Amino acid sequence: MFVDEATLEVRGGRGGDGVTSFHREKYRPRGGPDGADGGRGGSVLLVADPGVGTLVEYRFHPHQRAARGTHGKGGNRTGAHGADLVLRVPVGTLVRDQAGRSLADLASPGSRFVAARGGRGGRGNAALSGPNRRVAHFHERGEPGQERRLRLELRLLADAALVGFPNAGKSSIVARASAARPRIADYPFTTLVPVLGVVRAGEHDFTLADVPGLVPGAAAGKGLGHRFLRHVARSAVLVHVVDLAPAGPERSPRADLAAIDAELAAFDPGLGRRPALVVANKLDLPDAAERLPEARAAAAERGLACFAVSAATGEGMPAFLHALAAAVVRARASRPEVAVPAEHLIDEPEAPIDVRREAPGRWRVLGDRPLRWLAMTDLDNAEAVVHLQHRLLRAGVEDLLTGQGALPGDEVLIGEAAFEFQPTPPASRRRRG
Repeated sequence: MFVDEATLEVRGGRGGDGVTSFHREKYRPRGGPDGADGGRGGSVLLVADPGVGTLVEYRFHPHQRAARGTHGKGGNRTGAHGADLVLRVPVGTLVRDQAGRSLADLASPGSRFVAARGGRGGRGNAALSGPNRRVAHFHERGEPGQERRLRLELRLLADAALVGFPNAGKSSIVARASAARPRIADYPFTTLVPVLGVVRAGEHDFTLADVPGLVPGAAAGKGLGHRFLRHVARSAVLVHVVDLAPAGPERSPRADLAAIDAELAAFDPGLGRRPALVVANKLDLPDAAERLPEARAAAAERGLACFAVSAATGEGMPAFLHALAAAVVRARASRPEVAVPAEHLIDEPEAPIDVRREAPGRWRVLGDRPLRWLAMTDLDNAEAVVHLQHRLLRAGVEDLLTGQGALPGDEVLIGEAAFEFQPTPPASRRRRG
């Protein structure tokens, strides 16, 4: 089953908790802290794999979870890290978030995207003890793993793509030119999924995509056009297939070519500047010779070469394929070389710390770090809360609040937790520094 869209719900593994522990040994009744850190949670990674051709796996298994880290133990025994979960997707997969924002384009083999980061392991009281805190009587909790809903879209990577009305003979051209065997029948929309074929013309090999037929309004979604058109976007050369035996009086080679041009421009204006050829198919039919001059004239008006072929008999196919191979070679040569290192990793930067006023006397602290620190803090432990306050102070949160006009006694929200704003006196800041 060819599936080119899937919704994926991913969650990184939670980090393991640190531990509060003290060394106990005979003749050493007051041993120091030896609580170790928890292990890091596993991340969910999307990897572009040339051996995968469809997103069908995630259509039926949309929920993917990475392993969590284990808790730390006494005796300075650190918890084990959770294993990363690697999800293999086809090369050419575009990753979007719920809002439709593009997060990653896995257009090269081996490219990796961190779909959901694993949570950090919490520190034990051994790591939290130091010059400013001789003995820590608390530990950090493990950070929850990142959780989000992603939209995967597959866009085929083809050197050339056949575009045209349904039943124009695109599948027959691919079947004649390559070893691909798309479904062929004498009715519209026989092809419902894109088909890739490998074509050899002389010394050149290239991939040719049979994209399902387009109709007027395709760019707006009519006839599933928005799903079909995205597979054209990455093709280096476009081949307009014109039917020399169009169905209906309102159809003609000139009208068909104009309609497809309009749909491509509406979907992506850049497609109008893409190298292109025109193929007038079904040359073997009785009335084809009468319509061929119109097809050639319409192509000439656009500055495009026109080739008359019969996919059924093979007439004209060699000349067309050699011309298409030459166009592909020119397109490849003009495309800028982008060096993509092996195992290229795509990750999103952290959201910076910021402060926003929600209402008079109420402020919200934003950013990845404050939310992470809060999730790792045991709010029932007074010493842990003081540690959180000092972290926020060092990160500049108090200065941001004061600079935007926060007053003592105002409510400060971090995630779901609410605190009362009490600025630290300058003398206490110097002692902490």
